Amino acid sequence: MGKKIVNHTDLDVYQKALESAMHIFELSRSFPREETYSLTDQIRRSSRSVCANLAEGWRKRRYEKAFISKLSDAEGESAETQVWLTFAVKCGYVEREQANVLYHHYREIIGTLVGMINHPETWILRTDDRRLSEEMAEYDVFVDGID
Repeated sequence: MGKKIVNHTDLDVYQKALESAMHIFELSRSFPREETYSLTDQIRRSSRSVCANLAEGWRKRRYEKAFISKLSDAEGESAETQVWLTFAVKCGYVEREQANVLYHHYREIIGTLVGMINHPETWILRTDDRRLSEEMAEYDVFVDGID
């Protein structure tokens, strides 16, 4: 049996998106200064937005349409990140091999998101579902995922 998913940070897709966004942050630190308010900002925002939309969607899973909408937003941000990765390679800021690894990660993220969108019944909380009584005690007071 798989691990219990209590929080959005428990989702494999969230963990992969966070890891990828942090990798992008590190890579983008070496982008030229003139890209600060364009490519650097855009790729960082879109990669981080995948995680943020997953978190929002997780908290909205009582409402199927809202849940799907947030997952669709995360899917779109993933695809946008792929576009910015392509620009980063074509502009000579990132090695093709590094970008290919990240591009593949975002392809996997998109695939998982599409699966979740196509099968929301797996994730949606129903009002008669006992899972609605999630205990706050299971959430850390500090930010999850920070060592």
